[in-house]
Amino acid sequence: MNNDKHAARAENPVAIDPVCGMTVTKPSPPSHTHLEERYVFCSVSCRDKFITNPESYLNKSDSDEAKDGSSCCAPKPAASKSCCGGDSPDASEPDEGSADKDHRSHHHGHTAAAAVVTAKGAKGAKYTCPMHPEVVQVGPGDCPKCGMALEPMEVSLDDSEDGELQNMQRRFWISVPLSLAVLVLAMGDMVPGVHFREWLGEGVFGWSQALLSLPVLVYCGGSFFIRGWRSVVNRSPNMWTLIALGTAAAWLFSFAALLFPDLLPVAFRESNGAVPLYFEAAAVIITLVLLGQVMELRARGQTSMALKALLSLAPPKALRLNEQGDEEEVSLDDLQQGDRLRVKPGEKVPVDGTVLEGRSTIDESMLTGEPIPQEKQTGDSVTGGTVNQTGSLIMQAGSVGNDTLLSRIVQMVSNAQRSRAPIQKLADKFAGWFVPAVVLISILAFVIWAAIGPEPALSHALVAAISVLIIACPCALGLATPMSVMVGVGRGAREGVLIRDAEALEQMEKVDVLLCDKTGTLTEGQPVLQSVETATGVDEEELLQWVAGLEQASEHPLAQAIVNGVKERGITPAKVDDFESVTGKGVRGMLNGKTLLLGNARLLEEQGIDISDLADAMQARQERGETAMLAAVDGKVSGIVSVADPIKKSTAEAVKQLHEAGIRIVMLTGDNERTAKSVGKQLNIDEVHADALPEDKHALVEKLQAEGLVVAMAGDGVNDAPALARADVGIAMGTGTDVAIESASVTLVKGDLRGVAKAYTLSRATMKNIRQNLFFAF
Repeated sequence: MNNDKHAARAENPVAIDPVCGMTVTKPSPPSHTHLEERYVFCSVSCRDKFITNPESYLNKSDSDEAKDGSSCCAPKPAASKSCCGGDSPDASEPDEGSADKDHRSHHHGHTAAAAVVTAKGAKGAKYTCPMHPEVVQVGPGDCPKCGMALEPMEVSLDDSEDGELQNMQRRFWISVPLSLAVLVLAMGDMVPGVHFREWLGEGVFGWSQALLSLPVLVYCGGSFFIRGWRSVVNRSPNMWTLIALGTAAAWLFSFAALLFPDLLPVAFRESNGAVPLYFEAAAVIITLVLLGQVMELRARGQTSMALKALLSLAPPKALRLNEQGDEEEVSLDDLQQGDRLRVKPGEKVPVDGTVLEGRSTIDESMLTGEPIPQEKQTGDSVTGGTVNQTGSLIMQAGSVGNDTLLSRIVQMVSNAQRSRAPIQKLADKFAGWFVPAVVLISILAFVIWAAIGPEPALSHALVAAISVLIIACPCALGLATPMSVMVGVGRGAREGVLIRDAEALEQMEKVDVLLCDKTGTLTEGQPVLQSVETATGVDEEELLQWVAGLEQASEHPLAQAIVNGVKERGITPAKVDDFESVTGKGVRGMLNGKTLLLGNARLLEEQGIDISDLADAMQARQERGETAMLAAVDGKVSGIVSVADPIKKSTAEAVKQLHEAGIRIVMLTGDNERTAKSVGKQLNIDEVHADALPEDKHALVEKLQAEGLVVAMAGDGVNDAPALARADVGIAMGTGTDVAIESASVTLVKGDLRGVAKAYTLSRATMKNIRQNLFFAF
C-alpha cells in the first residue's frame, strides 16, 4: 500500500491529511505513527478519527486515487481538493533528513501561487478559502470548514461569467414565487375575509404548503444543508448549522404533523384544533439566505473587476527590435530581460525597463497619482503600463512577466482582498456555543417530558424537543442585520456615500487612523494657474499674453494649465514665432523681435539673466507646493508664473470634522516632500509621507494594522488600489479611477472628503441599531 503522499517522506515536501484530504500548512501539526509511517493532520479531531480506524481512511485514499487514476498532485475534478496546491513536488528538493521538516508544507503553494497573474483564464484554476487558506481545490466550491464560497487564487482577464453566481441566482428566483405562495397560504387567515383553510380543506391546505416548500429546501437550499452537515462533521458550528438545523426541524415537524396529526397533544394545537405548520418559515428563511448569497457573490465579482482593470493597463503586445533593428510585434509573454523595445508616442510602456535612446514625457499617474508627466531620457527608468506622450523611445526590458511593478500591484490587491475575512456577525460568533446548547436543551426537554410528562409522554417529549429546535431557528438573527444595513446603505446613498457591504459599515465606526492620498483626494487633481507676480514696471496682463503665447505651442501638461488659466481671465494669448522647447528647462520664442523665455532658474542663468530680484518670491511659492516658472523678455527677468494642484474647498472642514471624531489623519503621496509638507501644514495633517510608491502605501497600511489600529484609506488612483484593498475600510473618490472605486468598500460620489465623516457617523448609528436588533432577537 503506497501512502507516501500522507506520510512524512523527505522526497515529498507536501503533507495531506488522510482523513479530510486537506493540505496541512501548520508548522507543528498533530501527528500519529501507524505501521512505521508518520501521518499529519489539520486538527486533533481528524487525528482522533484516524487513530480509531486508520485502515478505513488509508484504504479509502488509495481506492479513490486508483479510481481516478491520478496521483496526489495530478489535477482532480472540480469537487476534489488539490492535495498540494496543484504543484508537482520538486524532484530536486534536497533531502533534509528530517520527517518533521518535511511535514511543514511549503507556503509557496498557497502564497506565491496566489499571486499568479494570467492574461487568460486557465483550466484547472485553483480556489481557496479567505478564512482558511490551507483549503485549496481545483475549481469553485464551498469551504468544508466554514461553508464560505471559495475564491480564485489567480487573476485572469477571462470574461467568462461566474457560474456560482448564476447558479445561486437561478435558485433564488425559483424559490421566490414558491416561498411567496407558501407564505400567502400560511398567513392568509390573518387577512379579514380570507379563509384558505376552509376554502381548500384541511388536507389540501397542508399538503399544498408541503409540496410547494419541498423544492425550496431540497433544490434551492440543498447546498446549505451540505454546509451545515460539514460544519457538524468538522466540529465548527456556525450560521449554516443553525440554518440547516432550524429549517429542517421546522419542515420535518410540519410534515410529521400532516402524517400523524393525532400524535400531537391538544396543548400544542391551534385554537381551532388544527395542527400547527411551519412550512412557510423554512421556505422564507432559505429564500432570504439565498438573497444574501447572491449579494455576497455579486460583491466578490465587483472586486475581481478591479483586478481585471489593473491587468488591462498593460498593453497586450510590444514592438521588439531584432539585431538588424527591424520591428516585430510580440506578446508580452514572449518578452525576456534585455530585449530592446520601441515605444511610440501615445502608446503604453509594455514592461519595466530603462531608456536606451530618445526623449519624451511619460504620464506616470497610474504609479504616483500625480497629474504632471515626467520627462524621460537616456538612462531613466520607465514602468510598464505608464503612457508615453510626446517622443519615441527605445528601451531595454528589465522586469517582465510577474516581476513588473504593475503585476506586483495586481498581486498586492489580490492578496489583500483575499486576506480580509468577511464580516463575522455576532450571530456567527454566538453559534459556536449556541448550536450545541440548543441541541442539548432539546435532548433534555425530550428526556424530562418522556420521564415525568403527562400521557402520551413520548408524544409530548417529541413535540417539546422539536419545538426547541424550531424556536432556535435564526429567523430574527437573519433579519436583524440585513434590515439595518439596507436602511443604512440607503441613507448613505442619499448623502453621496456608497457603501458596498455590511463589513464596511461595521468597521467604519472603529477606524483609528485615516490614510489619505493627496492628489485628487485632498486636492482637485488637476494643475491650474495659481498666481502671477511681475517684476517692477512689467504689466501683468501683457506678461500673461506673452506666456500664454509661448505655452500654446508646447505639449507639456503644465503649459495647458497656464493657457487655460489665462483664457479664463479673458486674456487672448499673443502670437509667438520661432518656438523652441528646451528639454528639462523650459521654452523660448520670439515676439515682435523680442526674445521670450519661460522656465526654471537654470534656463535663465544659462542666458546670463539676473534673477535675484525674484529669487525670494520664487522660493516662497515653491515652499507652498507650487510649480513656479520664471519669465524673461530680452534678457531681463519679468515675473513669476506658478501652477499648482489646488486644495479642495471642502478638505479643511473635512479634516476638522475627522479630528473632532478622534481620527488621526496621515497623508500619503507620490509627490515630492516639499509639496507634501506644504499641503500637510495648510490642512493640519497629523503625519505626512512623500515620494510614496504603491507598495509603500500598502506597507504602511500593514504596519499600522500590525500595531492594532483599524485603518481606513482614502484615494482615487490606480496607485492607491493595493492600499485601498488592504485597509480595513477602503474609501474611493467617485471622481477617481474605476480601479480605485472597485478596490474600495466605500465610494464618495462627489469626491468630497467630508463624506468620510458622514460615513463614520452613519456607521455608528447603524451598528447601534444592529446591536439593538440582535439583543432583542437573542
